[in-house]
Amino acid sequence: MAGRLIFIATNPARYRPLMIPSVLEKATYGAAGVTLVSQGRMHRSDLIFAGTDLLLGLLFVIAYFKTPTPPVVAQ
Repeated sequence: MAGRLIFIATNPARYRPLMIPSVLEKATYGAAGVTLVSQGRMHRSDLIFAGTDLLLGLLFVIAYFKTPTPPVVAQ
């Protein structure tokens, strides 16, 4: 995850397509955490990690829509 943040932060328009798998990763971990807590298979205190991932996923969605598409370079 840290590597993705570094690459995206250096040139968001160029790495805009990488935001989509980042959102999927964050959503799946967050959903799994919430599901496991609701089933009693994880402690409630672990929801902080699931919530953090869901928040980061939401921020990636916002960044995806605010970031312009990269310009096409003619060769």
